Amino acid sequence: MPSNNTSTQRRRYAFAAAHLASTMLAFNHHCQTALAFTIRRSSSSSASPAAFLVNNSVKNTRQITTTATSRLFSSVTEPPKTTTTTADDGSTYKLKPRPTPTNDSQYDLTNLSNGIQGSYDPTLFESQLYQWWEQAGCFEPDSKQSADTASTNGKEPYVLPMPPPNVTGRLHMGHAIFVALQDVLARFHRMRGRPVLWTPGTDHAGIATQLQVEKALMLEGKRRGTEEEIANASSEEEREKLVPREEFLERVWEYKEEQGGAITSQLRSLGASADWTRERFTMDPALSVGVSEAFVRLHEKGLVYRGTYMVNWSPGLMTAVSDLEVEYSEEEGKLYYFKYVVEDEEEEGKATEEFLAVATTRPETIFGDTAVCVNPEDERYGHLIGKRVLVPMSDIGDGKARSIPIIADEYVDMEFGTGALKITPGHDPNDYELGKKYDLEIMNVMNKDATMNEKCGEPYVGLDRFEAREKLWSDMEEAGLVIKAEPHMQRVPRSQRGGEIIEPLVSKQWFVKTEGMGAKALAAVKDGDITIVPSRFEKVWYGWLTDIRDWCISRQLWWGHRIPVWYVDESEEEYIVARNAEEAKEKAIEAGHSADIVLRQEDDVLDTWFSSGLWPFATVGWPQDEGKDASTDLARFYPGTCLETGYDILFFWVARMVMLGIELTDVSPFKVIYLHGLVRAADGTKMSKTKGNVVDPLDTVSEYGADSLRYSLVTGVTPGQDIPLNMDKIAANKAFANKLWNCCKFVTGNALKDIDEEELKSLGVSGPIGKEEFDTLALPERYIISKCHELVESVTEDIEKYQLGAAGSKIYEFLWDQYADWYIEISKTRLYEGFGGGGEEAKTARRVLVYILDTSMRLLHPYMPYVTEQLWHHLPRVPKTEEMAAHSLMLADWPQMDDTRLVQDKDAIASFEVFQALTRTIRNARSEYNVEQGKKIAATIVAPGELKDMIETEINSLIMLAKLDPDQVSVVEAGSDEAKAAAAGDSAQLVVQEGVEAYLPMAGLVDIEKEKQRLEKQSAKLAKEIEKLAGRLQSKGFVDKAPPAVVDKAKAELAELEDQASKVDASLKALG
Repeated sequence: MPSNNTSTQRRRYAFAAAHLASTMLAFNHHCQTALAFTIRRSSSSSASPAAFLVNNSVKNTRQITTTATSRLFSSVTEPPKTTTTTADDGSTYKLKPRPTPTNDSQYDLTNLSNGIQGSYDPTLFESQLYQWWEQAGCFEPDSKQSADTASTNGKEPYVLPMPPPNVTGRLHMGHAIFVALQDVLARFHRMRGRPVLWTPGTDHAGIATQLQVEKALMLEGKRRGTEEEIANASSEEEREKLVPREEFLERVWEYKEEQGGAITSQLRSLGASADWTRERFTMDPALSVGVSEAFVRLHEKGLVYRGTYMVNWSPGLMTAVSDLEVEYSEEEGKLYYFKYVVEDEEEEGKATEEFLAVATTRPETIFGDTAVCVNPEDERYGHLIGKRVLVPMSDIGDGKARSIPIIADEYVDMEFGTGALKITPGHDPNDYELGKKYDLEIMNVMNKDATMNEKCGEPYVGLDRFEAREKLWSDMEEAGLVIKAEPHMQRVPRSQRGGEIIEPLVSKQWFVKTEGMGAKALAAVKDGDITIVPSRFEKVWYGWLTDIRDWCISRQLWWGHRIPVWYVDESEEEYIVARNAEEAKEKAIEAGHSADIVLRQEDDVLDTWFSSGLWPFATVGWPQDEGKDASTDLARFYPGTCLETGYDILFFWVARMVMLGIELTDVSPFKVIYLHGLVRAADGTKMSKTKGNVVDPLDTVSEYGADSLRYSLVTGVTPGQDIPLNMDKIAANKAFANKLWNCCKFVTGNALKDIDEEELKSLGVSGPIGKEEFDTLALPERYIISKCHELVESVTEDIEKYQLGAAGSKIYEFLWDQYADWYIEISKTRLYEGFGGGGEEAKTARRVLVYILDTSMRLLHPYMPYVTEQLWHHLPRVPKTEEMAAHSLMLADWPQMDDTRLVQDKDAIASFEVFQALTRTIRNARSEYNVEQGKKIAATIVAPGELKDMIETEINSLIMLAKLDPDQVSVVEAGSDEAKAAAAGDSAQLVVQEGVEAYLPMAGLVDIEKEKQRLEKQSAKLAKEIEKLAGRLQSKGFVDKAPPAVVDKAKAELAELEDQASKVDASLKALG
């Protein structure tokens, strides 16, 4: 809802000024242009909220841009323009139409004509690929096949509600990890034939977004102003500085339009295959209808109420925040000991000589004390229970002070402080409970900005709470009421969003009763309706929902969903809950009010987590499509399948979604809660700008590619485990992508070079290799296919069970260790006549090379979508079906579409593993004897029966892999005369396994005389070093005076030298 106000341009200059002020202080290299800030207010600050905001925004806001990351987005698809559709109830939907599709065959031709050249460079194709996917409609639920086909095949939809990031936010590693994990799930299930809906969108982020606009206003010398403040302004000049609600909201919408959208482009850069045509924003008109509906229904059920209770008040943000939005930190403060003078029983308000020593960490709250409490078992104070004491510095006139009672309760810890506790029901949650128990007066001694109010007395009115602390303590010291102050570590509550110290205040707010809703959410997990992965978080879930408190859902903000409550005339007690103003008017008239009744809507907005708690069902048409036919998104895609998110918002968001989902729709909103850990620095510590260890995902993508980052985040960890992000790991995974690149280059540029079109066409993979074809293949082919099929079944099972890290690691190991290191090398003996290959053997090798590479890329695609898609287009492929949106790997069939077992041969695996062990043993011997790399050596292989036959059949492969001399290689039967002769000769005997040995003639391995001379020199050198170091350790002066660490290091070095010497001596003995 952009504004047509003529001051729009001027406002934009104000936003630009806010950006510029921040940019001048930005020295760190970071991601795309962003306006982000963190407020951290020290406990001794005395600044007003306005100054606090401006100072911290200048201090902490950073304008960030890099050439690399701007290049990254230069060709990524821009989010399509929205269109508006009106629903049956009059609400409007913002829908993003599918962009004009790219010509699929033309894309293929362009890709193929470029060939696979050079090394892997993701910057050359990642953004173009994403644009093609999105424009072709590959991300939509029915992109692989129609809804009818999916239903006929028994394929249920797989629904992933994306956690909505802040609309004006910028990408960080927390976003990167959820994109990587959720995209694995989306691509996997899409390839398996399930209609996948991954719903993207953004959250309006009430506090964060409003603060950005308030910063811009403050740079203009303005602030928000209520109607009352504007009406009572002392001058026109003062009135001009106050921005009314509607104008402020116009500015927020302008800011959202200008700054919003960057985060979704950044999510795209990571390869997120979300259905952007269904992108939602929590304040879209349709979703706003859902928010009002939810509030009204909960109120009708008696689950929403308005009450006066203790809340967490954020003075900097000027709003209440929930318990979950308060973080506690251990900080050093002081414990202040002072005198509570006992009141004269004969004369009210007058002091006696007797006093009660009390300790507090917050002297400024003394003004709100309404009792002093002691333990009834404490003999020190038994005689004082029932008497009254005088509140320090509380002059009530005539030289008298306000008095409060001394009460007794077992709650008091006799060992803490003095054993006497001041009770401040208006400013401490525990004291609030005691106050209610003993019907004590609840006094609020602070204003909303945490300055002291008129109840504190003239000298303190208007002072910041921490200034008041210092002044009050000084005044008490002068009055002789101070005993002492000592350092004390204390648990300090801070606002998660603003960073300032939370002030407990008693305030009238809106609440949701959560006990019953929490019990339903608890039962959903306990009864198995929802599965939490990993299961260890079930205990945390049960604990929190068992001890849940009512949820304060009102926020004293302007940006957000305004609470759908209308007060009658000027009343604060009579109100009407309705879906909109028209319904409120109707309800008021039905209640007996006149037609000209004046209704005033509640000023507060709802907690952002309330609206995002409706996300799984509001985004697919709730409540508009309730009760409609099965073709609606609500009927088809709700409830969802999996909610994947970080464990740190299990209660912020996930529990609330489950509670609201069950309460409003009667079903759990999803079947699985998958929790990932936090991305940490390489050493396991939390990433922090102050530490300088923050890894920027956009810079990482620019340098290493999205695939390398995604793969690094997903593999090597288990669900719920924190992820230490090591740049070496990301570099290694880029090397893995390059390895895959080179494998594909070999297959397409060598194995398939110059073959005829008919054979090329026949190599397209249309499904798993069957038993009939499998049984005709030679051992290495049966081995690699068996291992590949083992991998397919294992990876499929792992992903279905949400073991994504384990599955991804297995693909890496297979491609690198089995396919690249073994089968590609062996295939050369089939492909090339120079190695004894050619003809039908070459055709078979080409078939298996393509089959294994194609299958492996399908398995790897969910983890590394870009490089696999790019390379897959260069392989022979079967034509796409008519229902497929594009001829894309992401829409190709998964290698195991159902639970049918894939053909495998355990005997072939066992036999080939003997061949591998034999090859490794000979290679190791070459290394140990320092045989020149290019030198071919003689060998006699001894093996029994079928193993002998197998080795003979694959002798060309052994010759090539072990670098043997083809004229001096023989394979003989175990126990034969030839085997005995080989054992009797001057050879190195290599035992592979029982019955399988290799004999390498020493003359072919080394020049014995030269090797003896080399080893003798090495032995002499080691002997000198050992003598020197041993003498040093035998010196009493060294051992006694050197630090223990130095002595231990010397001992370790001596042991290492002695070990080397023994090995050299053994080698000399072996040479005779």
